[in-house]
Amino acid sequence: MAGEVLSQTEVENLLNMMSDAGPKPAASSTQGSFGPGTGVADRVEPIKTSPSAWIPKDKVATYNFKSPERVGKDQMKTLQTIHEGFGRKFAASLAAMLRAVVDVKLTGVDQQAYSEFIFGLDNPTCFNLLRAEPLEGNLILDVNPSILYPMIDRLLGGGREPAMTARRPLTEIEQRLVLRITKMFLQELKHAWENVIDLEFEVVQTESNPQLIQVVPPNEVVIILCFEVALIEVRGSITLCIPYNSFERISSKLTSTSWTGYSSKKQATPQTIKKISKDIRNMKALVKVKLAESRMKLHEFLNLCVGDVICTQKKADSPLMVSIEGIPKYWAEPGKFMGYTAVTIADDIEDPTNIIAVE
Repeated sequence: MAGEVLSQTEVENLLNMMSDAGPKPAASSTQGSFGPGTGVADRVEPIKTSPSAWIPKDKVATYNFKSPERVGKDQMKTLQTIHEGFGRKFAASLAAMLRAVVDVKLTGVDQQAYSEFIFGLDNPTCFNLLRAEPLEGNLILDVNPSILYPMIDRLLGGGREPAMTARRPLTEIEQRLVLRITKMFLQELKHAWENVIDLEFEVVQTESNPQLIQVVPPNEVVIILCFEVALIEVRGSITLCIPYNSFERISSKLTSTSWTGYSSKKQATPQTIKKISKDIRNMKALVKVKLAESRMKLHEFLNLCVGDVICTQKKADSPLMVSIEGIPKYWAEPGKFMGYTAVTIADDIEDPTNIIAVE
């Protein structure tokens, strides 16, 4: 066919075939790229561009830009650990003062705007403005009337039966009684913070209306520590508020790593050693001297009379054991002093556990 010439009809047919084999318009999103009639377009899913298609719902958290969380979770957990121990010690001190069973538990550690904290308080209440040197600004201690008046009643000799909570400001006498409770709270709080920073607390002002005092701007973030106090059948809350401007200076010391270091590396100061030594020096201890041991039958014990002699396996010239609070400490020799039976310390007991095991 090299020498043949195509006819006009054959040329037209060839051009029509070439035009049919050209590019076709793009298919719709519902048919895919395989064209109609192939059966593949029906199985192709449309592409989803919504973020919900690739972000798990359980990973999405709501964030409020009006009240951002400025204190980290690690620091909040450290604050919880510090004040849980504080609650137990404060409960013991408060129980000794009120002479009643008291339970104090930390129920929440939260951060919120100062305005939310203020509007959540009762009015009237016991609103104490505190200074904590060397921290900046002021702290707030609020004692709810539902537990405040039962404690005052207890201090005045009452409190045996539950009474209705009074809705009035404190009198001058009641303020003096409440000041004793507040100072005890601050004293235990000072001990709880010793491993982080030495704080000196002072009550600056006491008010009944919390809205009359503005410590920080309304939108400023504050840390709220809420304690539940149970006194016999009455329950109430004591709330400690720490503004962020006061907390910011020591925030770096409240991470888990640094907190472990403060707890384990703190050395005893000479003042602490002197104070503990002074307290121990005035304590009373039970001292016992063990003469001897013997065994006898019950009928022999029942038939004992005045003048009978009880024989033991211990020699008369062997040393006596002196124990303090049940722990063997010294060997001694018997004797008399100014008409009283006495012992003379002869030697120390090096291994008390061995003596206990032998006895």
